[in-house]
Amino acid sequence: MRKRLHGAVGLLAVGGLLGTFVPPAGAEETGRNRLAERLREAMNEVRFQEVLDTAPPGSATARTFAGTVDKEARGLQRPAMVADPRPIVQQPQVDATVIELDSRGRPRSSGTVLMSPLYKDGVIVPVDRDYSTESVRWRQWDDAGWYANRGQGTIDVIPGRENAPIDHMLAYPASVLKLMVAFGVLRLVDQGVVGLDDTYEYRPAEPSLLCGEATAKPVRRYLDESLTWSSNAASCALIKLLHDHGGIDPLNRAFSDLGLRTLRLRGTRPSNGGRWSNEITMSSLDTAKLLLLVGGGPGTLWTAPDGTPVTRNVLSPASRRFFADTLAQQGFNDMLSNTNRCGAAYPAQGIPQRTPSRWIGADGTVTVNGLWFGHDVRPCDAAAEVTFAHKTGWVGNSGADAGIVRALPGRGGRHYIIVVFSNLGTQYIDPHRPPTPPGVHPVTYTEKFADLARIIDTYEKSRHR
Repeated sequence: MRKRLHGAVGLLAVGGLLGTFVPPAGAEETGRNRLAERLREAMNEVRFQEVLDTAPPGSATARTFAGTVDKEARGLQRPAMVADPRPIVQQPQVDATVIELDSRGRPRSSGTVLMSPLYKDGVIVPVDRDYSTESVRWRQWDDAGWYANRGQGTIDVIPGRENAPIDHMLAYPASVLKLMVAFGVLRLVDQGVVGLDDTYEYRPAEPSLLCGEATAKPVRRYLDESLTWSSNAASCALIKLLHDHGGIDPLNRAFSDLGLRTLRLRGTRPSNGGRWSNEITMSSLDTAKLLLLVGGGPGTLWTAPDGTPVTRNVLSPASRRFFADTLAQQGFNDMLSNTNRCGAAYPAQGIPQRTPSRWIGADGTVTVNGLWFGHDVRPCDAAAEVTFAHKTGWVGNSGADAGIVRALPGRGGRHYIIVVFSNLGTQYIDPHRPPTPPGVHPVTYTEKFADLARIIDTYEKSRHR
């Protein structure tokens, strides 16, 4: 079936399906173009190319990581402030999607923009009414290839795209991959294979620095630890649980059947759930669609490649509610939002979210799994305008954040999904980044992500008005 292409996405109207959302004639096209163009403008405004590289090509740090296959070898390390960081050698990879939602969680308009050495000013991705695109040749992340091949990549994620007009190497998703893991486990819960309150005995058959020792916990606790404070050990346990029940291949097939063809949880070890390599891929567009399912708007959300209407019933109401509620308890509010560092001159504050209370101590400061952020968040909570149910991720050459923004009552009404993937992980810093005070958790990402998110949030607030 031939698909109509647009600058961003709307919703396929399927006749006879109760609850299908159909925007007013003409409004859909205008909204798509406006949002996609504003996203592209915002990505240029923040000037990602001005960051400094703490492990520039040829440096000792770069040589240490050369040839790394396991991302765990990088993910547990964080470059310190160095004496002579260098300007990044080329335009960074940035993959960003925003989907605007109505009050019930149904999509109204969307925009996806890619930025790279090939597209220094950003390129708007043409996306059809099924939230899909055939206009991009998606490539798997290659650590060395980003320098050698102008960020283009050599391994195709989706076959048969050699003649696509846009060519983009997907940044490694880092811990945002835990969204795929949680989705897979909750599918097993819905199928009756496991229960949230079942105790899973994680017994790794081989040691892993990433995954840690044997544990025994309820499945819901592993999910909570994986999503709220990004426990790698809990996530390894969940991946091994999927392997134990033969759930990895069916999960990847489910993603493909849903039309989420860039979502791939591949290459992990059945023995311990480790080995998180570049074979694991996610695009911002498909990740936003996954969150659209979690958000649970009514009616047909999009149509699968085989013509089947995709609805929120891909997950049960209980699983969707658990997934969304757990994401709303995110501890690391420090990329697209920076409320954990409320009132700091640096980094920028980003999305003005309310900080989940479970992490806030008596003095108003946030501590997540022993990491102290050192700022009283109560003033920001008093002024908060939105909630942000999201998942962050980082390694040295990957920074990622993906979530659902919803306005608090009387605070502007916007409701949208925002996803950003980039190669700008902890390896890259802002030139003006101050030294980290003693005992405080270091700033993880360039503040340019927060700048971008605040521009988009302000835009979405004005759109609602």
